[in-house]
Order: sequence, then structure tokens, then C-alpha cells
Amino acid sequence: MIPVESLITFLLASVLLGLAPGPDNIFVLTQSALYGRREGVLVTIGLCTGLIVHTSAVAFGVAAIFQTSAVAFTALKIVGSLYLLYLAWLAFSASTSKLESSKANKLSGPQLYLRGIIMNVTNPKVSIFFLAFLPQFAVPENGPVMQQIFMLGLLFIFVTLVVFGGIAFLAGTIGTWLNQSPKAQVYLNRIAGTVFVGLSLKLVTSNASA
Repeated sequence: MIPVESLITFLLASVLLGLAPGPDNIFVLTQSALYGRREGVLVTIGLCTGLIVHTSAVAFGVAAIFQTSAVAFTALKIVGSLYLLYLAWLAFSASTSKLESSKANKLSGPQLYLRGIIMNVTNPKVSIFFLAFLPQFAVPENGPVMQQIFMLGLLFIFVTLVVFGGIAFLAGTIGTWLNQSPKAQVYLNRIAGTVFVGLSLKLVTSNASA
């Protein structure tokens, strides 16, 4: 069983990462702001459906690595730590931008749902991020690793559904706020960067104490 304090840390990190400006939540925001809440919710459901694929891939892959090679898993965590630092650098160096789109780009409900799935499943960065993010909260001493990964993945999906769903419902206000306040985008990116650095350090510390 994953300790409560680890779950709380995981949930807080997931919320902050969900709020940080990125391709997925920006797409949800723009579609919702331009066309309505329903469109944003459909995209969100599609994105969360795609996360199930990534969770399954990480769960089966990480469990196999745990069972076959401790050295390989340590190498995986080091790579994950470096990737998280790379994400932190991108977040800290990100520039502000306008949220623009055209009504000519409006998609139907099924198309929006499918777009969400395709955007998520075909994005290798999501796979790498899950591979770097989820395993650090899964410790063999707390039980079967595969079960822990699935549990963490479902929690992340739940948080994403709530956060992105909230963005969809508040899209008009959020869209105006981010467009009119470049500082808000900078602060959100800095928060995300700090979270990435913290997660990377957690990985390094974990490897060093192993």
C-alpha cells in the first residue's frame, strides 16, 4: 500500500502539472473558450482515455524491469531524472503567448473526443513523462509494483479529468486572464518548473540511497 504522505505529494504534483500551460490543457482551454464547455469536456475525456494507454504501458514495462534487472531500473530512473530537469528548463524558459484559434477549426463531438485520444496516445513526451513520473512513487516494499503504477495512473487521470474539466467550465475567464496577464503564464510555468526540479531531485536521492 502506498503511504498516505506519498499519495498526497503525488496528488499535489499532479494538480500543479495539470494547471501548468501545455499543449493539452491549452487545447482544452481554447476549444472551450471559443465553442463551449461541452467541447472542452469532450477533449478532456479523450485525453484521459489516452492516459489509460500510457499507464498500462508503464505498469507492464516497469514491473518487467523490476523483475529482471535492478541496474536497468536504476538507469531508467536516472534517465527519467534528466528528462524531468529538461522539462523544468523548458518551463522556466517558456515565453508567453496569445491563445488564438479560428472558428473554422471547430470539430464535432466525436471528432473532439478522438482528437483528444490521438493527441495523447501519439505524443511520445507523455510516454516518457509517465515513465519518469509514476515509478518514483512505486516502491517494491509497498506491494506489487504493477498495482501501484495502475493506482497512481488512475489517480493522475482523475486529477486530469477534474483540472481540465474545471478549465473547460471556466475557459472564458481563464482564457481572458491568461491573454491579459503574461505574468500569470510566467508564474504557472515557474511553478511547473519547480515541481519538475523537485521530482528530479527525488529521483536522484532515491537512487543514491538504494
